[in-house]
Amino acid sequence: MARELRIPRALTALPAPVRWLAAPVALTCTVVVLIGSWSSADDPAVEVPRPSGKAADYCRALGAALPPELLGRTRRDPSPASPYVAAWGDSPRVVLRCGVDRPDELDGDHARDWSPTVDDVTWWSQRLADGGYRFVTTMRAAYVEVTVPAGAAQNPFDPAAALTPAVKANVPG
Repeated sequence: MARELRIPRALTALPAPVRWLAAPVALTCTVVVLIGSWSSADDPAVEVPRPSGKAADYCRALGAALPPELLGRTRRDPSPASPYVAAWGDSPRVVLRCGVDRPDELDGDHARDWSPTVDDVTWWSQRLADGGYRFVTTMRAAYVEVTVPAGAAQNPFDPAAALTPAVKANVPG
């Protein structure tokens, strides 16, 4: 025995084309809202530095010279776009920020932390609470920071080392 489908009276009053489109439009709107509301807890917002003067010029030049791929990770800059921020990979992602303030830790107990030098660019390092690392250039006309979350690279220093040629060429020491 087949049951008869009853359509609510409010819908029967609508013209046929509107009734036919109602379900697809509602479904499309729902999908758009869901996709727009998705955000990854592993991909926090990136604070955009605000360098000025020559430092801003150096950082813009560095931003233009950065590679589209870093150690097999595709460049995917955070939104909103900024000439001072670049990122590679998804989650976790490596993030470069140029024109950051001088880290306060350089004056404290961490001032003597491991600071490798690659091709005359010294990177002060700091281990982060999540197991990742933050590397900041020292003795340059603008401070460049590279954050490498745990699991983003086989060796946490590799991204900073790979970015050294671009830093050296665009941010004088």
